[in-house]
This record gives sequence, structure tokens and C-alpha cells, in this order.
Amino acid sequence: MAVLGSSSSCSVAVVGAVLVIVLVLNGVDLCNGGKTSAFVRKVEKTVDMPLDSDVFRVPPGYNAPQQVHITQGDHVGRGVIVSWVTADEPGSSEVLYWSENSEHKQKAKGKVNRYKFYNYTSGYIHHCTINNLMYNTKYYYEVGIGQTVRQFWFITPPEVGPDVPYTFGLIGDLGQSFDSNLTLTHYENNPQKGQTVLFVGDLCYADQYPNHDNVRWDTWGRFAERSVAYQPWIWTAGNHELDFAPEIGENKPFKPFTNRYHVPYRASNSTAPFWYSIKRASAYIIVLSSYSAYGKYTPQYKWLEQELPKVNRSETPWLIVMMHSPWYNSYNYHYMEGETMRVMFEAWFVKYKVDVVFSGHVHAYERSERVSNIAYNIVNGMCTPVHDQSAPVYIIIGDGGNLEGLATSMTEPQPKYSAYREASFGHAMFDIKNRTHAYYNWHRNQDGYAVEADSMWFFNRIWHPVDDSTSV
Repeated sequence: MAVLGSSSSCSVAVVGAVLVIVLVLNGVDLCNGGKTSAFVRKVEKTVDMPLDSDVFRVPPGYNAPQQVHITQGDHVGRGVIVSWVTADEPGSSEVLYWSENSEHKQKAKGKVNRYKFYNYTSGYIHHCTINNLMYNTKYYYEVGIGQTVRQFWFITPPEVGPDVPYTFGLIGDLGQSFDSNLTLTHYENNPQKGQTVLFVGDLCYADQYPNHDNVRWDTWGRFAERSVAYQPWIWTAGNHELDFAPEIGENKPFKPFTNRYHVPYRASNSTAPFWYSIKRASAYIIVLSSYSAYGKYTPQYKWLEQELPKVNRSETPWLIVMMHSPWYNSYNYHYMEGETMRVMFEAWFVKYKVDVVFSGHVHAYERSERVSNIAYNIVNGMCTPVHDQSAPVYIIIGDGGNLEGLATSMTEPQPKYSAYREASFGHAMFDIKNRTHAYYNWHRNQDGYAVEADSMWFFNRIWHPVDDSTSV
């Protein structure tokens, strides 16, 4: 007893053992960077749901509208693009709509088109833009007029303003596997109740099937309808939307995607639907294309050069950028694929104090510190990312659940710019409180709906530019 009480070497050993236990229990890897989660997901092959799954069910009735989806239809949130497909004949492209407290139905007229891809011919694809809606109002709408009518609803955002609270969901690389269904279910049941989804690219993965089987575009549209018919999804084009297949005579990139999914790119003076911007509540959202030219003098470069100075942070304090291919990625998958775009645009992101950049592509989750790597000029050798309070946080949310499976191999040691990383499927929420604060959290599919696997408070780079790092 006396020996135990007096031995300093034993005391040190006990303290050391306790420290090791604490580190293990908290899942912290001793590395150069932040935290690599100790959560180990059971390794299972990701499998697409079969074509006869109930989530792919064709709605009953002759020429019933299917694959109904909406997105923002103007620059400020008073417009909605309603899209759907009819299978038997074109039918009506009209949308009837009315506010919750009105019995007066208004009518908007849309357009219909079809496309062919190899040996596939699409259904009749309708797009109808509703304009001049009231802010912060619930609207009902009907499609399939004159045949099988289906009714849905949506809620318009509050009027654009600096302290308007709003909650965005974040999903990427979704696909149509059993894991995809779990991701969407978790998002739908998240008690935070996202109001709009920021989707960072890679929708259906039809290109993973023989001849880019476009039937999988149809099944994905029916699968996602349960969410995207009721709240806007803001679209980003990923590599799996390219569908560039010259070996089967398909030489036009993005052909199925652009026929099926319209965005309001002209409202922000963009010349193509792959890069554009919108305002929504207190956020200014810029969507970029990783798979369109972005070198100097290209249309996307010139557009972004003119777009960033337009952002009025007194009106929309939160500046959010979406793209598919990440710039900061410590996984061994798609490593440094976004490097050339980073070199072109990162200095602008720092100059204009972008708050956060969301991307996908890597099928895992990662959140960075606020870092930049803009000092290099060929001769000075300064090419290491450094902490930079004017820089964005970079978040990879490509963990929707697609059939390609998880990215499990990470670079070691964890780089200093990486704050948290985990190879699990899930979704995230970005909950803007006011002009100074936003609460962000990531949810893995294996947890309960309300459980947060990673989180941080964002401090706005213009209105509250203090250090919001979560690392010790």
C-alpha cells in the first residue's frame, strides 16, 4: 500500500494510461491535422435498389405526371420552376397554383420536349416557370391538367434580407441504392427540417449501366420526387451528369441532365446552366461547374469575375459556393482533381471572403479548417496551405450513398487543414440564424435522426470575422 502511494513512476504510468483511454474513447488519431473519426461502418457492398422497388413506382392513372421536381426559378426566390414527365402522350404543360389562403387558382404555361440517347427515347419532359409569387407563402400546385391530376405544395422563402433565418439541407452523390434511400429518409426525418436542398452533383449514376441506361434517370426522378416535389433542390452538375459517350455516338455532354433539370441561369447573366447564382433568404449561393472550362477568358471565368463583386453582404451576408470536385481533400480518391480550378479561383474566394464551399465527388465526409494556398508564384516555393481567417471552410458531402460505395482510404498523416473526416454515408444541415451566426451539422446514416456526428458554429466572415475553428 505504501509503495503504491509513494511511487511517482506508478503515478505517471496511471496518468498516461488514463490519457490513452480518453484519446481512444474520443476517437482521436494522433496526427498532424484534426480528427479522423473512429467510427467504423460495417463494410458492405453498396447495391442499387431493383427496378421493382416501391420507391420507383409509377403513379397510377393514364399519363400521370411523374418525376415531379422543383427548383428556384428566378434570382431572388419569387419564382419556381416546376418539372415533370408524362409517359403516354405530351398532355398539358400547364400548372395550376394557388396560395394556401386563396381559392383563386392561377395558371402558368410551360413547354414540353423529348430527347433520344442511344437506343432510349425519353418521355415527354415538361418545364413550367411560375413567377411573381409572394414571399414566405405556402402554395399548392397541380400538374396533369385534363388527365390524371396530381397535387403537391411548396413554401416560398422569406424576402431576401440580412438577418433572415433559413435552413439548407446538403446532399451529394446520391444515386439510387439502398444507402441512398436511407440518406434521403434521414434528411426527411431530421428534426431541423431543411427548407431547401443544396445538391452538389451526381444524381442517378445512369452512366454506370450499359450504354448509360437512361431508364435509371427515370427511376431516380421517381425516387427523389417525395422530397424535391415539395421543396427546391438547387442543382450542381457532377461528372456523372456528363454522359459523354462517343463510343455509342453520344457526343453532347450533359444531354440527359440539361433536358431534365432546368435552372435559372439567365437570371444571373450566365451563358450556360452549369454556373449561376441565386439569392435565398440571407444567403447568396454561387454554383460552379467543375466540368466546364474555367481557364482565363472562358465564359465561366469571366462570369465569376463579374459575379463576385456584385454580392452585397449587407443584403445577403452569407456567401456560399457549390461545386462538385473538391479543392481540399485528404482521401486517396479523386486526390487533387480540383487543383487546377483552385489555382484559378481560390484567391477570389479569399478576397471576397466566401463563408463556406460545399462539394461532393469523394464518397465520404470531410470538413476543413479555414485555409488558403494562394502565395505561390513559381519562384517562391510557398505552396503549403495556411490558416486564413478570410478563407472559406471547405466541406465534402459526397456521401449520399451511390453504388460506387464509400471512399475509405485516407492520406496519412491527416493534413493540418483537415478538421474532421469520416468514411460514412449521410447528409448535412446549414442553419442560418442571422447575419453573424450559422449552425452546421453532419448526420451519419447509422445514427438516430437527431444525432450530430460533426458540427460547428460558423461566424460570418464579414459581420463576425472571429476564429470559428473547432480544432484544439
